[in-house]
Amino acid sequence: MSSDEDFSMVLPGAQPSEETLEGIMVLINDYKKKYEQLIQEQEDMVTSRVGQREMTEKFKQRTVKLTQSLKEDQRLHQEKIGIEKAKVKLMKDEECKLMKDILKVEEALKEEESENKHLTQQTEVFTAVPERKVVFKGSTGKGVDSQTFDMKPHIVYPMEDGTALITFADEVVATKILELEKHQVDLGAEFSITVEARPVRLMLPSLVEIDSEVSPLHILVSNLPKMDIEMLLSRLENHFSKTKHGGGEVDDCEWLPDSGTVVIAFVKNNFARGLTNTEYHDVKLQHNKQKMDRVRVTPFLNGKITNLKTKMLTCPRTVLLTGIPTIMERENLQDLLEIYFQKMSNGGGEIEAILYNPLGQHTSALFEGVSTDEEQE
Repeated sequence: MSSDEDFSMVLPGAQPSEETLEGIMVLINDYKKKYEQLIQEQEDMVTSRVGQREMTEKFKQRTVKLTQSLKEDQRLHQEKIGIEKAKVKLMKDEECKLMKDILKVEEALKEEESENKHLTQQTEVFTAVPERKVVFKGSTGKGVDSQTFDMKPHIVYPMEDGTALITFADEVVATKILELEKHQVDLGAEFSITVEARPVRLMLPSLVEIDSEVSPLHILVSNLPKMDIEMLLSRLENHFSKTKHGGGEVDDCEWLPDSGTVVIAFVKNNFARGLTNTEYHDVKLQHNKQKMDRVRVTPFLNGKITNLKTKMLTCPRTVLLTGIPTIMERENLQDLLEIYFQKMSNGGGEIEAILYNPLGQHTSALFEGVSTDEEQE
């Protein structure tokens, strides 16, 4: 082999030089491999990306389904809650209705118990009105549909000071005085006063309902003899205060002149019932008589006003005069007022009563048997 010929030796494991064809081929092969590897990695990434997109789409669809399912569950839950609330409301309404029914039943039961108690008292009390013998001397006739009675008012009317009340015999005169209103009353010696006439309005009861019940502390004693009242009360108190006669300590003993009976009040409430059960009692009331006096003992009824209605009444014949100064003696000024309002020239007329209350004094007028012809609600 000549020295001019090219000579190369490749040792095992040695990297060919890039300047040689063999090195370039090796380098090209390496780049091909890297390219193929990059292409494969790219394909793998594309495949992975597609898989991820598909998975993402599946998750989206599943999320939508789950969201719809959740909304449907919430809707169903809300409907169930609404149904349960409606049931609860219905149960509460039913409970409220039942409570009202229970209250009505309890009230009805109380009324029945009260009525039963009242009927029991009426059964036990044969009468609380003392017996009195009467003789009928009138004549009989056709009865009316209903019974009525008149109640005469007894009214204490507080008068303001510097006023006067005048009651005329004729309503027309009182009306005329009220229409004139201002009146200049001549007092003589060139003196006069100006008074004002006003109507008198009274409040009267139009309906009174009274509920009565038997008093556990009182008894009513009747069938009493005619004798000194003080002695009668003393003898009765002495008799009914003794335990051997069924009585006890007496708190008060009162004479009722209208009915001629006596009301005895005990300190404790365990004596009256036993005494009324016996009804008739023999009591030594008069020393000049050998025998005992037989008196009747009945229950005493307590009255309680349960309903009261009133109405306003304008007195048709009475006029109130106001603005009266104190310039002379009461009697003299009252006489001058009466003289003035009696004169027809002053619009007055016949006077039945007059009452003058000077300044600085307190006076009350009494109205009895007031007519109710002219009333205003």
